[in-house]
Amino acid sequence: MASTLLARINEQINQFSKTEKKISTYILNHAELIPNMTTKELANKADVSEASVIRFPKKIGIGSFKTFKIVLAQELAVKEEYITDFSILQKKDSPYEMFQKVVHVNKNAIESTMESVDKKELEEAVTALKNARKIVFYGVGGSAIAAMDALYKFTKLGFQVEFNLDFHYMLSRVPHLNSEDVFVAISMSGRTKDILDLAKLSQEKGAKVIAITNMNKSPLYKKADIRLATPNVEQDFRIGSITSRMTQLTIVDSLYISIFNIIGENVLDEFQEARDHVVELRR
Repeated sequence: MASTLLARINEQINQFSKTEKKISTYILNHAELIPNMTTKELANKADVSEASVIRFPKKIGIGSFKTFKIVLAQELAVKEEYITDFSILQKKDSPYEMFQKVVHVNKNAIESTMESVDKKELEEAVTALKNARKIVFYGVGGSAIAAMDALYKFTKLGFQVEFNLDFHYMLSRVPHLNSEDVFVAISMSGRTKDILDLAKLSQEKGAKVIAITNMNKSPLYKKADIRLATPNVEQDFRIGSITSRMTQLTIVDSLYISIFNIIGENVLDEFQEARDHVVELRR
C-alpha cells in the first residue's frame, strides 16, 4: 500500500457521504480504539448504522472490517503514539476511552522493547549484575521510579544495593565503588547531567556502567559499557513519563527475573522467611 489507512481515509474524506464522513471522523480521532471494537460498537460511537460500518472498509479498498482492524493494528504498532504530549488537549475522550489508549500505547511500548534490546547486551548485563559486589542504581524524575523498583527487587536477592534521590549523597557514595561493582544508569533521554556525571565517576573508579536509555541521540548510550536500549516512545516535552517508564520497568523486571532464575535456589529460604514476616505483620 502506497499510503497508510489513516492517510487514505483523510485524503478521501471529502468524497465520502455524510454517513461515511461520520465513520471516518471517529476513526481518525480514535484510531487506537478501533482494533478492539466490533462493528456494532463503532456504529454506536459514530452514530451510524452497523450496516454502514460493515460497508465502509470496501469504500477504501479493504475487503472486510476484520481485515481493516488487522491492517490498522499493524500500522499503529509501528507508529509513534503519543498520549502524554500536549496534543492530547485537542481530544476530549471519556475516561474509559483514555484508559483504552493508555493500555494500547503501553502494550506497544513494551512490545517495541523486544526489538530495541540487544540479546548479547542483555546477557552481558545479567552476568555483570550476578557477579557484582555492589549494585548502584540511579535515575531522576520518572526514571527514579524504575531505579527505586530495582532497589527493592535486587535487595530481595541478597545483593548490596544502593539508590538515593539525593545527587550529592550519591556523589559521596560512588567514589567507594571498584572494579567488582556495577552502576546502573536509568534515563530516557540519556542527557541528564547528574546521570552522566555519576556514570563517568563510576567508570573512573573501575565500575561497569549499564545504561537503560534511549539509543537515539543519548550521550549515556555512547558512554556506557553495557547498553540496554529503550525504544523511542515519548517526546521530551510531555505531561508525564508514562510509556517510557513502562519500558524501563520491563527491562528491570527482565534483569531481576533472569538473575532470580540463576540464583533463586540459594535465596529461597530468605524469600520464605521474609514472606512469613510480611504475612505476620498483616494480622
